[in-house]
Amino acid sequence: MRRKFFVAGAALLAVVSIGQAASARTLEDILKEKGVITEQDYREVTKVKPVDYKLGKGFTFTSPDEKFQLSIGARLQARYSFLDKDSASDDVSEWKIRRMKFWMQGYAYTKNLTYLLQTDTTQSSNNKFIEHAYLDYKLVDAFQVLVGQTKVPFGRQWLNSSANLQFVDRSAVSDFFRPGYDIGVKLHGKIAKGLLNYDLGWYGGKGQGVTTTDNNNSFAVRVTVDPLGNMAYGEADLGDIVKPLVSFGASYFHDRLGKTAATTLVNNNLNIGFLSSITSANGFATTEKVDIDLAGLDAAIKWRGFYGLGEYLVGQAKGDDSDADIRAQGFLVQAGYCIIPKKLEVALRYGYIDPNRDKPNNLRSEVGGAVSYYFFAHNMKLQADVSKIHDDASTTNEDMMQYRIQTQIIF
Repeated sequence: MRRKFFVAGAALLAVVSIGQAASARTLEDILKEKGVITEQDYREVTKVKPVDYKLGKGFTFTSPDEKFQLSIGARLQARYSFLDKDSASDDVSEWKIRRMKFWMQGYAYTKNLTYLLQTDTTQSSNNKFIEHAYLDYKLVDAFQVLVGQTKVPFGRQWLNSSANLQFVDRSAVSDFFRPGYDIGVKLHGKIAKGLLNYDLGWYGGKGQGVTTTDNNNSFAVRVTVDPLGNMAYGEADLGDIVKPLVSFGASYFHDRLGKTAATTLVNNNLNIGFLSSITSANGFATTEKVDIDLAGLDAAIKWRGFYGLGEYLVGQAKGDDSDADIRAQGFLVQAGYCIIPKKLEVALRYGYIDPNRDKPNNLRSEVGGAVSYYFFAHNMKLQADVSKIHDDASTTNEDMMQYRIQTQIIF
């Protein structure tokens, strides 16, 4: 028996070592092995600068022994919005800094131990100033461990960075179902060079910046399959790629929250929109435990300046004592095309939300179009969009037009 354990352990160690060695080979290594470049060329190309700057990544500082690296950067989004409501007296004209983020990221002791600290100065309330704060260790590409606060892996558009969108912001459908950020541990990895990708997270369950005070945690699972090659998150095909890329994803999230008043959930800092329906008016007890379940399917394609995505999302909240039940569903479809390659893009979007499938006359929808001009890809761009927003449940503003223009710079 001991011999079997020894052989199994040795085999596992060999697989890990081979995986690490394979993942360490770079293009420069391959060119050197094939004799395309000389030893002197290789040393010059792979020479690390102590201080460097790269657009979109920021200023990078690297130690002489290359065991430590730190990149510092920032992102600014400035926006103007006009909401044309049914009643002219309710119209809204608004200027705002939508996001102002700073980040520090890099690696320490080994390139396999990476870290990220990212803040948003526009979100100083409700413990939302810190967004990302984590350490991530890569044993091999297929097995990585992240500890700290980051996005809960649920839904494609939520996982697309707000810096890399075709519209001024995400769809209301994505915002309605996404759990947001949370603190915990996540196992993740890429298998077969990104053909299969997975995320398995265990979190405190209360949301961004909130520590758990009970024994009720949440967990999330996400799997994507990229049959034509790994497709990174982010909207718009600004590379005008010749080979098409497609990605299919599935997500699941479970949480258990406590209810302490007619309309209050304990320490809830999650961004799940339909949780606002968990009230005594909808049959829930004043104090009870509520199980939250979310699920979703999504797909995306990127090819020759075209990018499209679709998502179908469902959610359910069920009370332990009252047996009250809220079921929600929604979907969105979005597509855009660069009419001037890598520079000018037009996009369309449609979204639909049924916040309570057992309640009539409460459907919401959005239909809109966007135009984006990319000066330096997503690093510097100007965007504008217009959307018609419909809400059956509103008695004063059932239909509303939304106009937005936004500029973004990453440095």
